Amino acid sequence: MSNLSSKACDNVSQTVPGRPPKPLYSNVSPAVPSPCTRVCKLDEQKVCIGCFRHVEDIREWRSADDERRREIRAEAARRKALV
Repeated sequence: MSNLSSKACDNVSQTVPGRPPKPLYSNVSPAVPSPCTRVCKLDEQKVCIGCFRHVEDIREWRSADDERRREIRAEAARRKALV
């Protein structure tokens, strides 16, 4: 019986893996603000009707650097101009 309780204690003392590291970039950048308008609905082409970003651009935003965020915003502006 003491052998079982010893094994149970060993399992408890094992370290639990920590949280994964945060992405290199934050999802908030004072240099390039998010174009999100809180109207989050995708059209047939998977483009948000609020901010005109493609769903893949929305997913990428959090880990994108400022240069890529500017590109995403420019692509969204082009889509918006076509409407």
